[in-house]
Amino acid sequence: MYLVNPKIWNNFTIKLAFKNSDLSLQFNIDYSVENSVLTSLAKKYGTPLYVYDADKIASQINRLNDAFSGINLKLKYATKALSNVSVLKWMKKHGTGLDVVSIQEAYLGLKAGFEPKDILYTPNCVSIDEIVEAVDLGLMINIDNISILEQFGHRYHDSVPVCVRLNPHIMAGGNSKISTGHIDSKFGISILQMRHLLRVIDNYNLNVVGLHIHTGSDILDSEVFLRGTEIIFEAAEDFPNLDFIDFGSGFKVAYKNGDVTTDIEELGEEVSKRFKAFCKGRGKDLELWFEPGKFLVSESGYFLSKVNVIKTTPATVFVGLDTGMNHLLRPMMYDAYHQIENISNPSDTQRVYTVVGYICETDTFGTDRRLSEVRRGDIIAIKNAGAYGFSMASNYNSRYRPAEVLVHDGKDQLIRKRESLDDLLRNQVIVDFE
Repeated sequence: MYLVNPKIWNNFTIKLAFKNSDLSLQFNIDYSVENSVLTSLAKKYGTPLYVYDADKIASQINRLNDAFSGINLKLKYATKALSNVSVLKWMKKHGTGLDVVSIQEAYLGLKAGFEPKDILYTPNCVSIDEIVEAVDLGLMINIDNISILEQFGHRYHDSVPVCVRLNPHIMAGGNSKISTGHIDSKFGISILQMRHLLRVIDNYNLNVVGLHIHTGSDILDSEVFLRGTEIIFEAAEDFPNLDFIDFGSGFKVAYKNGDVTTDIEELGEEVSKRFKAFCKGRGKDLELWFEPGKFLVSESGYFLSKVNVIKTTPATVFVGLDTGMNHLLRPMMYDAYHQIENISNPSDTQRVYTVVGYICETDTFGTDRRLSEVRRGDIIAIKNAGAYGFSMASNYNSRYRPAEVLVHDGKDQLIRKRESLDDLLRNQVIVDFE
């Protein structure tokens, strides 16, 4: 039995199955911070404000671990999704490693207390100098192009273990901008270049201990991952020193009611079965790595803002917020859908609004959304804002970036202060013109 804090709804699924019957019943209850708590946090810390539910993150970690049971699973949290050091510390507490794509993310991980060996460094189009810095820190290096691999081999030969990222030529992902494994992608070494890759490895006597693929984000079909397993298992025949295989991530989460999501339990069962057979064939129990980012933090996040204006035009009623795409870029960059709710007035008559920001260009969070009647000063919650929200935020229009708050066991903690004018000016060098 779990004791649930009265301010937090727990997340659970109930399934009833009957022998010799197709009848099944499933209830899904969203794990969420109550509206009353969110409105009080908006009042306490001001808006715009990011709020993260730490216990939701923990439940997602547990769900993945349960789904891939019976194998040597290692989760490497994709730091780029949400890189606040306090969130990284929470990940470490719950047993994940890190996947980082820049040396700066690596330093944040070290600051959070991660051991260098538990950080996978997977850059793209960086110089050899940054990779040397990562080696000096003791990170696990993942290289995705032959030119850099040659430079790495010339410098280190077999003295530093390395992982190689392959491009499997699988088109997958919810948007072309987040599809990374197709033939026109800049990511990974093409499987069509395998002979060239093997010659480089042999020439420099490289110690390849891992193989990695990542096909994209928002993947619905488990078959995409299963096709990837066949490709990487076949490639692995040419790599005798492997310690792990990394399937990246891309699990899809729900952004609105009725969304189809990746069936993690089905995927876990099928991939685990294939991975066990693969390891048995090699005579060695390898580690299976995944790099979940959005899956762990997206649903934990709420972006809170205040209504500045209600603007009526002949065609549209706009809700103008005290924030914009400078704080949540996904709707404008990816056409991403986020649920939007008026949490100050949740039970009133619903009307149709277009929710926009205060940035000086087209800046829309949601078009023609049904919201409980919105009044100036109401608090609007944008859901699924834990991933690629603050981490993609900017100071566009010279606006300050928001504060961040972490809620755990019913207690809220400020984990990032709201910016001020001093932050905008800190690194500027002001010229005195006379």
